Amino acid sequence: MSLPRIGVVVVTMGTRPRELDALIASVMRQDTPPVRVVLVGNATPLTHVPAGVTKIPLEENLGCPGGRNVGLSLLCESGDVDVIIELDDDGLLIADDVFRRVQQLYLADPALGIVSFRVADEFGETERRWVPRLRAGDPMRRGLVTSFLGGGHALSVPMLDAIGLWPGQFFFGHEETDLAWRAIDAGWKILYEPELVLQHPKTSPARHEVYFRNTARNRVWLAKRRLPLPLMPVYLGVWTLLTLVRIGSLSGLKSWTAGFVEGMRTSGGPRKPMKWRTVWRLTRLGRPPVV
Repeated sequence: MSLPRIGVVVVTMGTRPRELDALIASVMRQDTPPVRVVLVGNATPLTHVPAGVTKIPLEENLGCPGGRNVGLSLLCESGDVDVIIELDDDGLLIADDVFRRVQQLYLADPALGIVSFRVADEFGETERRWVPRLRAGDPMRRGLVTSFLGGGHALSVPMLDAIGLWPGQFFFGHEETDLAWRAIDAGWKILYEPELVLQHPKTSPARHEVYFRNTARNRVWLAKRRLPLPLMPVYLGVWTLLTLVRIGSLSGLKSWTAGFVEGMRTSGGPRKPMKWRTVWRLTRLGRPPVV
């Protein structure tokens, strides 16, 4: 069996030119070169793009999942890649064998759908929220998980052909969970591989203006789209309680409440709840779909 062919998608808003240049350079340094690198500009013209990179400037900001879908569609339809690696534009591949390791993982397991990289800051530290499991005390623990990190991951093209792309209407927030649940529901595996590292500056997701509103709205959409009816109130109830405990400002709570109401009033896309055997599989993997 031949080695999987690698494609790369990066989405940028053009606000981090120095970091983006460093990321593209780290992609080009890989000892296994990608077949194609696609750079999608969310409402940015992409005026300075290195040779060998396919640029797609968009007039409108489609959000993170919407922008990624543009790049994914191009690569999936091209027929010349088997695995697509997506990277944040302020990330950095610090090793030169990342793509080769990804190839070997997919070659060894045809049921592998998603590989989640370990995200670490410039000091090598991995924040708790960057570990895609509930028990996040040891970021070096490898294994099958129920979600993955949007900043650095690999996606199987056959999996995408089977389950579809990102939920573009989410714009920002919980799109990884939606894709992960669909993948597992269709029988694909998600592997967290801490040896694959994306260096990323330490940041807070709350830095985005839409964070609280989108977090609430998209969580409701996620429940309505993917959960069996009996689990929907449990899931939303648990996360409402956690939010009330964790949220630290009145303005944040107002924004979160507005998002929750918006999520209840709007559909967020067609409903296709996961099978009960998927609920059991998620539970066995350590994260039942209520937390």
